[in-house]
Amino acid sequence: MPEGIRKVNVIGHLHPDTDSICSAIAYAHLKNEIEHTTIYEPRRAGAINRETAFVLKHFNFNEPELITSVTPQIKDTEIQRQGGIDGEMSLFSAWNLMREAKADTLCVTDDENNLEGLIAVKDIANANMDVFDMSVIGESNTCYANIVDTLKGEMILGDPTGRVTSGSVRVGTTPEMMEDTVKPGDIVLVTNRYETQQFAVESEASCLVVCCSAHISSKVISSAERHGCAIITTPYDTYAAARIISMSIPVRAKMLREGILKVSVNTSVDDARKMMAHSRHRFFPVIDENSKYVGLVSSPNLLAAKKKHVILVDHNERSQSVEGLEQAEIMEIIDHHRIGSIETSGPAYFRNMPVGCTCTIVYMMYRENGVEIPKNVAGLMLSAILSDTLAFRSPTCTQIDRDTAAALAKIAEVNIDEYADEMFEAGADLTGRTAEEVFNSDFKIFSRGNVKFGVGQGSYMTERSRKAAEKLVGPYLAEAAALEELPLVFYLFTDVKSSSSEVLWYGEGAEDIIARAFDTDPENNMARLPGVVSRKKQVIPALMATLQSIQEDVL
Repeated sequence: MPEGIRKVNVIGHLHPDTDSICSAIAYAHLKNEIEHTTIYEPRRAGAINRETAFVLKHFNFNEPELITSVTPQIKDTEIQRQGGIDGEMSLFSAWNLMREAKADTLCVTDDENNLEGLIAVKDIANANMDVFDMSVIGESNTCYANIVDTLKGEMILGDPTGRVTSGSVRVGTTPEMMEDTVKPGDIVLVTNRYETQQFAVESEASCLVVCCSAHISSKVISSAERHGCAIITTPYDTYAAARIISMSIPVRAKMLREGILKVSVNTSVDDARKMMAHSRHRFFPVIDENSKYVGLVSSPNLLAAKKKHVILVDHNERSQSVEGLEQAEIMEIIDHHRIGSIETSGPAYFRNMPVGCTCTIVYMMYRENGVEIPKNVAGLMLSAILSDTLAFRSPTCTQIDRDTAAALAKIAEVNIDEYADEMFEAGADLTGRTAEEVFNSDFKIFSRGNVKFGVGQGSYMTERSRKAAEKLVGPYLAEAAALEELPLVFYLFTDVKSSSSEVLWYGEGAEDIIARAFDTDPENNMARLPGVVSRKKQVIPALMATLQSIQEDVL
């Protein structure tokens, strides 16, 4: 296993069937056992059908997590794990933290790590330049502790947790000059002159800031105590203190609250790049699946996004796979279908065998690697073989599939005939199902030349359930073709016990294509195909050959 791989997604095809899901689960378990790890995780590329749901429940498995795209996401980039700050932190402390962390943006969070806002270095610079806003400390309800910290001072009198609720910042010079300027509630900066200190206190100042660590007489302290005036001393001179005291206000007073551009850990890198291109900000908050803040990301981080690592099972055609496959690292392909259109950027392990089911191949790999198959995993693999081979009735079924199913049934302690009937009946149950759900339970897209077409299939144990499915799905084919943007759609309704199928279609020339492909005479917009049960071996090759012949006739 190459170093640095965080997770490998084992994924089946779109519109997953039982083999697609069960082979993903079984193969992920095999890889984890072989490599003594837990990084291989099964995924589903769509909603599971009722047959598969029955199988998972029967053998006590949860549905694999849904994955619709393997394009790189923010979680695949280098997220800067800059912790959130308290909204009560002073601008001065935030500025120092930015310098230490070499960051120009900090995120403000609450006690539960919810994002409340962000403060950038330009916000602090703008606040520092607004030298005429003398009332900002009171208007911001600033805590005295912030003032003490910003001025590197000491609180001689008063409660550090108290807050400034009104007033402006004034510089005390002489009583004569202060008489018309100092108002009740003001913060007054003074030096060592007793008269100036006392006058500020008697003018009902809320706080006296004594600069240059000057001496404060006991009389002034006593007077301040009577008037409810706090006293702070600072080593800074008056000029420096006057310049820096406004930096004691909390960041919540200047932070951006509305319209914050943020990304989720699940946001695709492509979407994040588009968003950042239209913003003046350099750094963007990142939130997790629970909307909790986790860090920051910038445009340069997106350039180094790591590719997702995937293993494909039960398919090898691009049209049947999840989005973004071209941006992922395909490590392996395990399949039993024709070799299709997927390309890899580098060498990949590719195992393709002409058997009836992917799980048959996975079983071989368990045996080849000497890995014991758990009882419940054996049940999944058996279910996949029964499903894909229509309980050994499909022409795709080989003796290898039969022998594998028998071995798995022994491990899973399952009676094949009884279990197969139960499984197919569960899959054929239409109670409460929509036409779309039935249609998408097993539908794949193929192409021949410049023509794309889709072929779906449902398997039924009784004529009654098959006819009910035809009545439900038939009228939906036109809508399905439009949704999938396909000119041709075919759907097989297979009778498992009689080993035959009926096919419905939609699209210009579809009836003629069916007639030529299967040498049949359709009646009432339906064709009966005795002996046809395998989409892979009997239907797709016939359709492909017919479409090629039609294209050659046109040329």
